[in-house]
Amino acid sequence: MKILWPSRRALPTAACAAAVAALLAGCTSAGGGTAAASGTPLPVLSASTTTSTTPAPTATPTPTPRPTGANDPALKPFYGQQLAWGPCPADPETGKADDAPVQCATLKVPLDYTSPATGTLDVAVVRNPARKQDQRVGSLILNPGGPGGSGVAMVKGGAKRSEGALHDRFDMIGFDPRGVGGTNPLNCLDDKARDTWVTTDQPGADHGRMLADACQAKFAKVLPFVGTRNTARDMDVLRAAVGDQKLNYLGMSYGTYLGSLYAEEFPDRVGHLVLDGATSPSTSLVQHNVEQQAGFERALKAFAADCAGKDACPLGKDPEQAPQKLADFLDGLKDKPLTTSDGRTLTANAAWTGVLSRLYGGERAWKDLRTVLGAAMQHGKGDYLYQLADGYNGRDKDGHYGVSADAYTAIHCADGATNAPAGEQLQAELTDLAAKAPLVSKHDPTAALFDPDCRIWPFHSAEQPHAIKSLATAPIVVVGTTGDPATPYAWAEKLTSELGNAVLLTREGEGHTAYGASSCIRGSVDAFLVDGTVPAAGTRCPTD
Repeated sequence: MKILWPSRRALPTAACAAAVAALLAGCTSAGGGTAAASGTPLPVLSASTTTSTTPAPTATPTPTPRPTGANDPALKPFYGQQLAWGPCPADPETGKADDAPVQCATLKVPLDYTSPATGTLDVAVVRNPARKQDQRVGSLILNPGGPGGSGVAMVKGGAKRSEGALHDRFDMIGFDPRGVGGTNPLNCLDDKARDTWVTTDQPGADHGRMLADACQAKFAKVLPFVGTRNTARDMDVLRAAVGDQKLNYLGMSYGTYLGSLYAEEFPDRVGHLVLDGATSPSTSLVQHNVEQQAGFERALKAFAADCAGKDACPLGKDPEQAPQKLADFLDGLKDKPLTTSDGRTLTANAAWTGVLSRLYGGERAWKDLRTVLGAAMQHGKGDYLYQLADGYNGRDKDGHYGVSADAYTAIHCADGATNAPAGEQLQAELTDLAAKAPLVSKHDPTAALFDPDCRIWPFHSAEQPHAIKSLATAPIVVVGTTGDPATPYAWAEKLTSELGNAVLLTREGEGHTAYGASSCIRGSVDAFLVDGTVPAAGTRCPTD
């Protein structure tokens, strides 16, 4: 349902990172590195363990099948806990102390909300206290996207340069969702296996099975409980633990799905919610992928046409032919890959990943992409293109990977991404994909359609795509960007309509998410979060 971070072909980092940088740096710049690459997760449970080794709150009696939050007697101990804020731990790999001006804590939550006595999870949490404590209005909980993005890294990464209206008035709170970062991270493949898994041009019939079997072997007990609805429940426990009666929240990309589910689950606890880069919860995974691939097709053509009008463009001077020339070069690496200076092979898959990752950044990322493509297409140097792919895939210079990729698949599949088409229906979907995204899907249409591939996943939940109707009395602000490749603008319109009590705020321009790319958007969002000033219906903002 939500192909947002990270996948083999659909990628969000640049624009979300820019939005994070703007949010945490007082919006003085929309640039910045990937937020998820910063900070050190809290040490938590071992990889194969699903229950906490520390004492859990007493949880009795047995709750109802559908948890009711703080009103459920079995959950009251969790809601009543107080966080023990303290210095963040040293980096476990380097041993260096974390000198960011933030505080860390651990939130105790049930592994299974329908049976909290059966075990708990420790959720990694970080806080950057409000700069003006005498004007503090509460906490603002953040999610950078995903599934797989670390809220802890998001807050830590921008803490040293944090200023502006939001941080003046709010404690900025980040947490790592289940399976992510410091919260029982899912790390199923070793680095060598992942090198091949994320870049191969010949995945084979057992490609999806390889990851599914590895995750099942290491995390069988936790896989059924990493879905977004459980994370929304964790977020409500966190809301109570930081002392807020209502949830103030800013979610980006996949974070809009998390926020939407929260509004559905806890309508009476909705405070000021902003959903930037909206997903479409009522759309099936396959159709979601088709629509997203079409978004990237449009963005690729826009970039290529712009490149054709620039000096030294490696795609030639014809804006009509430039997109096809780029796609032919990338697809051609399947038969004639480039070799990088360190001996790695730049496959078509890796090259497509690198190119599409830059489309998240909108027009401000196009100049860098022209340079990178020039090095590859005109000089046979694929190092820079591979660096883009590595950055997206979470691979560092030493060849080590983060855990976001496995969390991405596990959370998607736990969110009920089932009912895959077959036979004539499958062929119809492939035909639709080829018509709407012929360039970006040609390399591997099946992977584009089933991303991630949950058909062979060891656990399927009862969660199904559905229109989320919030019964909250408080309005919700949905933010959409007209040229967003990863979350097409139509999804923002659809989510606004389906939520009911929501207003749509629009950015005109390219790139994924809006907060970090428009001072007009930032002003409207800040006013809503701080003061509750709802943007006027139909408000449209330019890109800076």
